[in-house]
Amino acid sequence: MNPPRTRIRPWPHPWYRTAPRRRRPRLPRSRAARALVALCAAVAVAATVAALAWLWNGPPYPKADPDRIAVRLKVQAQRAYDEAALPGRPEVGRGRVETGTCYYRGLRSLAHIDRGRPDVRSFGLAWQVTAVPEDVARSGLLRMRARLEREGWTLVDTGVDRPGFRFRNPAGEDDVQQVEHVDARWYRETGTYTVSAYAGCGKLPDGFDAYAWPERDWVPAAVPGPPVTPPAVRSATPR
Repeated sequence: MNPPRTRIRPWPHPWYRTAPRRRRPRLPRSRAARALVALCAAVAVAATVAALAWLWNGPPYPKADPDRIAVRLKVQAQRAYDEAALPGRPEVGRGRVETGTCYYRGLRSLAHIDRGRPDVRSFGLAWQVTAVPEDVARSGLLRMRARLEREGWTLVDTGVDRPGFRFRNPAGEDDVQQVEHVDARWYRETGTYTVSAYAGCGKLPDGFDAYAWPERDWVPAAVPGPPVTPPAVRSATPR
């Protein structure tokens, strides 16, 4: 009886023979195709850099035209002064266009907390007159409010403990060249009638100096009439 045959198993193929061959990517043959690939890569890199810059700096501030802003602020201040119809020519306090602090945006603001940008400023003009009688103040406020409503301004605040209001200009939300807010109040305790106009933050032109700015000062035109008679001083604390 013949012994059983032992089946000889074939040796496995070496790994370098069984592993699939990696195909090298075929490069575009034409110059136009290669140029298109390079252009797409450059665009992708530029878009990435722009996105990172926007994330770091935040949305940019619009460019400011200080002289143009000052003119528009003065127009609002003068119109409010005319509508107040204050008897005589009372002295106006704080009749000057001032600049305000604006802050960094984006992630960069975390590295500059409570530190204003020297190249970006807001603008505001405020004036006030003391010893204005209540009937004169209320009449002036009504005329000013009626005019702002006719022009499409939006009422955002009214006086709770004192007569007054605050209006927002819808056309000036994203345009620094517009006057964004106008505020008017009358304080019964001192008879102080005050008006302020405000324009948002904008990037200043090179070389701008707020202290040597010729458009900074403002004096209202005269309103003829008898001088103001100061009201009796009232205590702020009720008795």
